[in-house]
Formats: sequence, structure tokens, C-alpha cells
Amino acid sequence: MRFLRRKEAESAESETGEDAATETEEGRSKAHTPSKGRPTPKRRDAEQRKRGPVAPPPRSTREAMRRARGNKEERKALSAKRREIRATQRERMMAGDEKYLMPRDRGPVKAYIRDLVDSRRNLLGLFMPLAILIFVALLVPDPRVQSTTTLLCLLMLVAMIFEGVLSGRRITRLVRERHSKEPIRGLSVGWYAFIRASQIRKLRVPKPRVRPGDKV
Repeated sequence: MRFLRRKEAESAESETGEDAATETEEGRSKAHTPSKGRPTPKRRDAEQRKRGPVAPPPRSTREAMRRARGNKEERKALSAKRREIRATQRERMMAGDEKYLMPRDRGPVKAYIRDLVDSRRNLLGLFMPLAILIFVALLVPDPRVQSTTTLLCLLMLVAMIFEGVLSGRRITRLVRERHSKEPIRGLSVGWYAFIRASQIRKLRVPKPRVRPGDKV
């Protein structure tokens, strides 16, 4: 009987020791992260692996010159391709392609405003030439020329502002009639028309689709 009790006590102690060892190993596995077995790669080495293998150094001066010439030709070809893409994008933008227009010029409402502005001649188209005239007049040493030019330009500016207000109201009314389901803000429409009309016709972006006098 003593022998059986001693054997049961020893088996219970062994099971308790095994459970404690298992818990200790689990705690160590959670608290301790095993090492990777290799050092962490440097940033320079990692970037170099991303870029791919590095070409070996040239073995002669002629080979180095040939490589430099090839790199120069590649850069030229890439630059020419970029210029071609930009030229294509500008050409389509000038033609009024919605995909290449700036966000402020997109939409049927803006296209209709541009057509309304481009279908009429107005004094606002002389805004930039008038600014150049004022600058040239300020360079003239004669006070009479300066005063006369300044007065003339002031009268022209007043006439332009008056015409811009009337044109903006007219265009806003026509836009609301044509696009009655669209949310139209009179101030936004008038300002867009004013900016369009104040530009020289040949420099307007996109190019006018109608001629002066055409019905829109």
C-alpha cells in the first residue's frame, strides 16, 4: 500500500512539473521573439535589390564612351516622347476635348458660355492691349501724353465694366433657359464670361468653336 501511494505521488509531481514547464515555454514564446539568424539588411542594400542588378564597370574608355552615348540617346528619346505627349494633350485641350480640359472649363454649361462669348465682339477683348498702352504711356516723358492716355484708358475701363455687367446678365439668362435643370449661379456664370471675353480671341483656351455673328 505504501508503495502504491508513493508511486501515485511521484506521478502527480511529474505531471505538475510538466505543466509548469509547458507554461514556462509558452510564456517565453510570447515574451521572447527568436532571432532571424541573419543581420537586418541596410537601407542601401535593400534599395539596390529593388532596382535590380548593377551593371559591371566599363573595362575600357571606349566602352565607357559607348555607354554614355547610349544613355544620352535614351534620355533624348524619352524627352522627345514627353514633348510629343504634351503637344498631343495641348492640341486636344485646344480642340475642346473634355478629358484634357481644366476642371473649370468642363461641362456643357461652360461650353455654352464660351460659345455665347465667342459669338460676339466686345470691348473686353481690348483689355490686354489697353494695359500695354498704359504701360507704354507711362514711359513717355511728356505729361500731356500721359494725362491724355490715362483719361482715355479710364473711360475705356468704365465702358468695359459696364459692358461686362450687361453681358454677364444676358448670358446668365440664356444659360438658365438652355440648362434649366442645372444649378446655375449668376455670379459664377458672369465671372467666367467676363474672364473669357477679356482674353484676346487667338489666345483663348480652348479655341472658339463659333465665329463672331454666328447664332448659338
